[in-house]
Amino acid sequence: VVIVSLTMSAILGFFIVPLTILFFIYLINILLLIYQRNSEVKADPLSDVWDSARKTIASFWDTCARIWHGYELHGVENLPEGPGILVYYHGAIPIDYLYFLSRLFLWKKRLCLSVADHFVFRLPGLKLLLEVSGVMPGTREECLIALKNGHLVSISPGGVREALFSDESYQLMWGNRKGFAQVALDAKVPIIPMYTQNVREGYRMFKERRFFRQLYESTRLPFTPPYGGLPVKFRTYIGEPIPYDPNITTEELVEKDCKGNFLFSFQTKTAVQALISKHQTIPGSIWKALLERFDKRHK
Repeated sequence: VVIVSLTMSAILGFFIVPLTILFFIYLINILLLIYQRNSEVKADPLSDVWDSARKTIASFWDTCARIWHGYELHGVENLPEGPGILVYYHGAIPIDYLYFLSRLFLWKKRLCLSVADHFVFRLPGLKLLLEVSGVMPGTREECLIALKNGHLVSISPGGVREALFSDESYQLMWGNRKGFAQVALDAKVPIIPMYTQNVREGYRMFKERRFFRQLYESTRLPFTPPYGGLPVKFRTYIGEPIPYDPNITTEELVEKDCKGNFLFSFQTKTAVQALISKHQTIPGSIWKALLERFDKRHK
């Protein structure tokens, strides 16, 4: 009994923080439903009517970010006043991205619309929260409409595949995805790279196994659960925008770094990779990421 109890406690310890995050996400959706019913709010979830609810949610997540990860956001001045496409590296759990959305709304009262994988919309009981948070499937038409309405739109080209199968080496797993670049060209908006330091040290996936990789590729569903949740230091860096150039092709836009240079090699050098190389110790170290919580020299 003791051995079983200790084993179960150890397993629970691995997953307790990710499960707690999931619990709070569902709790927030329930509270939104109560708020909608009691206040008889029938307005568009993206309208300003919901801003008070959004501020409350953002304040909750920002408090969690400050306490648990000592969260910092750098480079907000690089965001355009008008529309643009944010492109970011996808950690095992995009909690860092949730922190970014919260702080952006609190600082600038600005809502960034998020492109999510189709499986997110299959999760039961999250419809209202997704709508109020501006999460969308991200078809080309939806993205263009959002950009023409002046919104920021964010996307992680690696998506769930990057979340599941990247690791502490912080390898980008974008494949041939460059639809975001074509949308940027069509909408004539800049692309802004973004990356969160130590995101893989906070939350990790089990090492890739061929079976799970084949299972994901055939179903497009994430069967491997994330673990961790250590209070490592998180810093989100927003890089310099890549301006729209009417003479540039989609392929060139994907390969363009944040200084406007073109880099060609066996692996495409992108603005996101430049941020990773500049701000991340590779391979990532959980111990160093924990010690950075006490590093005052960085500030």
